[in-house]
Amino acid sequence: MIRVIVMDDEPLALLNMEKKLEEFDSIEVIKTFTTVKELMAEGPNLSFQVAFLDIEMPGMNGLEVAHLLQEWNPNIYIVFVTAYRDYAIQAFEIHSLDYLLKPISKARLETTINRIQALFHQEKKSLPVVDQQKSLLTIQCFGGFVVSYDDKTVLWRTVKTKELFAFLFSNLNNLIPRDTIIDALWTETDYKKARVQLHTTVSYLRTTLSTLGYLDVIQYANGCYILQLEDFQCDAYDLEQILNEKMESGRLNIEKAEALIQKYQGEYMATLDYPWIISKANYMNNQFTLLLHNLEGHYTAINDVKKREHVLLLAFEHNPYSDKTIQQLMQHYIDIDNRASAVKIYNKFRDTLLNDLEILPNQETTELFNALSQEL
Repeated sequence: MIRVIVMDDEPLALLNMEKKLEEFDSIEVIKTFTTVKELMAEGPNLSFQVAFLDIEMPGMNGLEVAHLLQEWNPNIYIVFVTAYRDYAIQAFEIHSLDYLLKPISKARLETTINRIQALFHQEKKSLPVVDQQKSLLTIQCFGGFVVSYDDKTVLWRTVKTKELFAFLFSNLNNLIPRDTIIDALWTETDYKKARVQLHTTVSYLRTTLSTLGYLDVIQYANGCYILQLEDFQCDAYDLEQILNEKMESGRLNIEKAEALIQKYQGEYMATLDYPWIISKANYMNNQFTLLLHNLEGHYTAINDVKKREHVLLLAFEHNPYSDKTIQQLMQHYIDIDNRASAVKIYNKFRDTLLNDLEILPNQETTELFNALSQEL
């Protein structure tokens, strides 16, 4: 279905055009407007591909409305409708798809619809095909936030476009109130300006995702936005899937867990300085710590000394202030009779706490070290 809006300041003319368009099975009229005020209030939140615009309207004529729509989304097709020929040259300077003179016959409208269908058919043929076996959209969350398609980094139209995608992706498949997004991304901006900037940024994001073959994945309803995305690969979602499977089956998928930690590049979205990330980052970092704990228990059970040491060192790197982790690592070195490494890692831990937090290791860690020192 091709999603269409119609605008005409004359209600009867608007109703007539809507009825004519609905006679075509491939067309869905999702909204009609009689004033620019209505369009400004609802238009930016709608997902549509074609706009039928009357040219002669008070306040802002159809030519000006077309410029506005193309600022929201340069991929929107414009069809002008008017009783006058005088605007034809101006209309085509705006790169409109067609120019219809009232009264419009069904045959003439059918020519326009066929032209639209041909363009959409051509666009769909040129869009990337999402591979069901190998997801071409890859989203790296640990260590930063890098989105790539077919091994090429996605280029965002603005910095805010990237941040909005990061925010929506962090809340994937959840309805997020518009004002919640504004409070998170446009904290210091006047509310009215922030709404306009949000609408513009959503349009930019929709356009970017559409060029990758992900159509209509951002929806707006009842004052909320939602990102519904399928066929992608993401390290953070792989982590949650592994832990969910472990919770349901009681068994850890070692192969998937090892593959994930091999790709680990740092804390969740670590390179992004967005205040709204903090809560989600803390949760995801705790999830990664839980995965490492499960792996450490598995390697201990099967007595795989080398892999146990590797995962404990990674846990220490992930959380350099954890007494529990340093105790496990020291005990590991004691168990394999490598007391020198136990002392070395304790000293490193102690120096880190003193330099960064101006505190000392807790009593249990200190007692373990003192017992170790007496043995040397």
